[in-house]
Amino acid sequence: MTGRNLRLRRLRRSTHVLSSRKRGAQPKVVALGGGMGLSASLAALRRITGDLTAVVTVADDGGSSGRLREELGVLPPGDLRKALAALCGDDDWGQTWARVIQHRFQSKGDLHEHAVGNLLIVALWEQFGDHVQALDLVGKLLGAHGRVLPMSAVPLELQALVRGHDPARPDDVDTVRGQATVALTPGEVQSVHLVPNDPPAVPEAVEAVLDADWVVLGPGSWFSSVIPHLLVPELLDALVATKARRVLSLNLAPQPGETDGFSPQRHLEVLGRHAPKLALDVVLADEAAVPDRESLAVAASRLGATVELAPVASPGSPSQGEASGGASKHDPELLAAAYDRIFRMHGRIGPWR
Repeated sequence: MTGRNLRLRRLRRSTHVLSSRKRGAQPKVVALGGGMGLSASLAALRRITGDLTAVVTVADDGGSSGRLREELGVLPPGDLRKALAALCGDDDWGQTWARVIQHRFQSKGDLHEHAVGNLLIVALWEQFGDHVQALDLVGKLLGAHGRVLPMSAVPLELQALVRGHDPARPDDVDTVRGQATVALTPGEVQSVHLVPNDPPAVPEAVEAVLDADWVVLGPGSWFSSVIPHLLVPELLDALVATKARRVLSLNLAPQPGETDGFSPQRHLEVLGRHAPKLALDVVLADEAAVPDRESLAVAASRLGATVELAPVASPGSPSQGEASGGASKHDPELLAAAYDRIFRMHGRIGPWR
């Protein structure tokens, strides 16, 4: 038996044990992603459950995170910080701390554009020597409505195969390195992979997925924040083996550079190519962002899912059919209502009803 098969057997055995535990009064939800997409999902989910875990990508190499990663050899803290800020409550304490950790210094020196939360997280990592313990402490300080975990305990490099990256060679496929570069690359992203290509998952993240009632993937930068979770073997095995229901939340519009010209169904197709064994239960999309509902339903069915359409965009956000250069934002209350309806209407009725 190969090491991968043995690992999957252990995951399935762990799933059986975890699913036999007595469930609490609320659904256990795990949200995976990174950046502002994950923040939007967390801001919605914290309104409907108190048992929430964020699993965050750690391949960022730009801005403050990239500088800290290069100088200190640490995990990039930026997406972890954003997730913690999104989990802060709406009271004065929560909103004050959300602003503090998101604050960026403006100077002519080395502190310029460093975020306070990034420095705090890295300082605690150095104090404790434990990523999870330090993040749990930051969450406690902020009064966060949930837990934040990195998907891996080692810094990762994202690499993409891109057709037409050089406009002078539109048919050539080049390797583009770095999450910040991939997110804005010209040309058409064909696929992405991680370096190292078999990174270890954080055990607490694997356990959270196996013990969840619902797993939410997306929204977010498709190739640089959403798909990377499926490239961590232990995490993908857990996503395949878990008894949780799986929701994929689509973006409101294509992302300039990374997914220019992508239809909603194209997003599903590329995700399926990167993780062909992963089945979904529900695909959530904004009803104004889906010009071809039948094609989306067909693409979702290939992944085992049904489509739920709901108004989840903030007023003024551009739809899928509009120019992709505008700002697209999910409304936390509308997105929360959509998630709540999905949790109540799809799959087994849990004891939290």
